[in-house]
Amino acid sequence: MSVRVAPGRWPLLGHAPALARERVRFTDRLYEHGDVVKLWLGPLQTYFLTNPELVHRVLVTDSSSFGMGILFQKFRPYAGNGLALSDGPFHRRQRRLMLPAFSRQRLRQYAEPMVTATEELLGSWRPGEVREVDADMKALAVTNVGRALFGTELGEEAIREARRSIPLVIKLGMVRVFTPGFVEKLPLPTNRGFDEATARMKAVVRKLIAEREDTDADTGDLLSLLLRAEDAETGERMTEPQVHDEVMTLLTAGIETTALILSWACHELGRSPGIQARVAAELDEVLAGRPVTFDDLPELTYTGQVVNEVLRMYPLWLMMRRAEQEVELGGLRVRPGQELAMSPHALHYDPRFWDRPEVFDPDRWSTDRVRELPPGVFIPFGNGIRQCIGNSFARNEVLIAVATIFARWRLAPSGPVRQRHLTMPYPSRLNMTVMPRD
Repeated sequence: MSVRVAPGRWPLLGHAPALARERVRFTDRLYEHGDVVKLWLGPLQTYFLTNPELVHRVLVTDSSSFGMGILFQKFRPYAGNGLALSDGPFHRRQRRLMLPAFSRQRLRQYAEPMVTATEELLGSWRPGEVREVDADMKALAVTNVGRALFGTELGEEAIREARRSIPLVIKLGMVRVFTPGFVEKLPLPTNRGFDEATARMKAVVRKLIAEREDTDADTGDLLSLLLRAEDAETGERMTEPQVHDEVMTLLTAGIETTALILSWACHELGRSPGIQARVAAELDEVLAGRPVTFDDLPELTYTGQVVNEVLRMYPLWLMMRRAEQEVELGGLRVRPGQELAMSPHALHYDPRFWDRPEVFDPDRWSTDRVRELPPGVFIPFGNGIRQCIGNSFARNEVLIAVATIFARWRLAPSGPVRQRHLTMPYPSRLNMTVMPRD
């Protein structure tokens, strides 16, 4: 199979400058060059997949033939061998040990504290004031993760460090992805910043775990389950370093990703008064003025469509996998060690599968057209064995927050908002005017 090379390749640097400079503008157009397009990350040859069926094969059908790609490996100094980075039998074992933390019973248990946390945030709002909604959503995500993961509020030190270090690690980690391997060993400001932020977060997590290691009780939070979980086959428990790596992973994903989804949900509803009014009407009908509960979530049909549309429009930018054995993909023979890249953002905006993909339209999720979409074209949390283990936790958290906020408040934009892409799209500034509903 002949594979075209993507335009914009530089000598020595390959497509790294185009990826670093243009981000989604570059990857969203690659489908024009074929189902598989050749990219170069410096000297590293990579195949970029634009066909959702091929993406589905890599993530689901043939997932055992692929391990984590170089993008994720660059974050290993930070997240260690946590669930997001581990591979093979160890990954499957860790996932088995952690799945009970995300059972339906546990998800129900987490719901009420999420409602309480959102109501506490809203208690600080004043009619007519302009709020930094992205900061509010970050604070809400920190509270929810702290209560679910540790059964209590994160201490001020942990909150301060998470807010400071996690975005820094993501930003500087992406710099590492697009530079040759030897560069990360040089005494550069970017490397020092990454290493120092990593060290600070690890120190915070070690302290949080140390405070709980002396008890074997199930206190109902994620950390107690991780500390007590036993492998059904061997009876073994996670070691302290393994618990540490999983907590780092959960803390990072649970705060940063969810805060961004919540922020963009508020932004889209704020700039779409008609959609916001439909959400409010559904909340009035289903909730009748009472707080939302776990059992209400399936009844919030239109609000769920809004959340789906936010997940479509503001997903992860880039994912990578590495072939562990020879695989045939759409006529291309992929050999062991070959890197593959795919973009949820590019798939979610592909005009071959989505009508007016640049338009925020929750109604697209009520049509038969969506049910006819090919597998692999909508992957906000990944898919297959490596799908984000907390996807239901995150979706419930967003639904609960949206239901609690818009049952009582109206939001309107207060100034322009720009996106900047790292691994996820970040708002430049998300100021919104908040008003109580009549």
